Amino acid sequence: MDTARILYLSLLLGAVGFYYVVANRRNLGQMARHAALWALIFIGALAAVGLWQDVRPRLAPAQISDGAGVITVDRDRTGHFSVIAEVNGAPVEFLVDTGASNVVLSFEDAEKAGIDVDNLAFTGRAQTANGTVRTAPVRIDTLGIEGITDEGVRAYVTDGELFGSLLGMDYLRRYERIEIQQDKLVLTR
Repeated sequence: MDTARILYLSLLLGAVGFYYVVANRRNLGQMARHAALWALIFIGALAAVGLWQDVRPRLAPAQISDGAGVITVDRDRTGHFSVIAEVNGAPVEFLVDTGASNVVLSFEDAEKAGIDVDNLAFTGRAQTANGTVRTAPVRIDTLGIEGITDEGVRAYVTDGELFGSLLGMDYLRRYERIEIQQDKLVLTR
């Protein structure tokens, strides 16, 4: 169906273009300059749209605190809610996952947070979308989001393929209220 539609539109564009060339054959040089200018404008518009998708999250804050224990998190372009938390002072991006029981750190994020990953005991197992992974229990000294800091947070480090770290229900239970309002997640302490 899409191939037929593309073929039809290509033929239609070709016919219109052919007519335009024949009708303006005396001004072919000027017509070529105009065509090149419109092509550059079109390419520039496509580039601007593509760059905007990359720049927008950096310009508009993804998470905001009102200073009174309310954190508002925007839905990201994948449709999920992600927060940047300070784990032992290091910024770590977490996927807010109400389906996860615990706070789970990827191996890389655990290293970034200063956890001694060489001496972890991977004694547990967890089911993920990518299958079963081994986990090691840890205590995070401090976990802070927008000025709200918790100490001694229990977490797990995984040695498996994890696309990022997860902020599960063990941590989310610390909030009095968790709401989704349109494209915003509101966490209230």
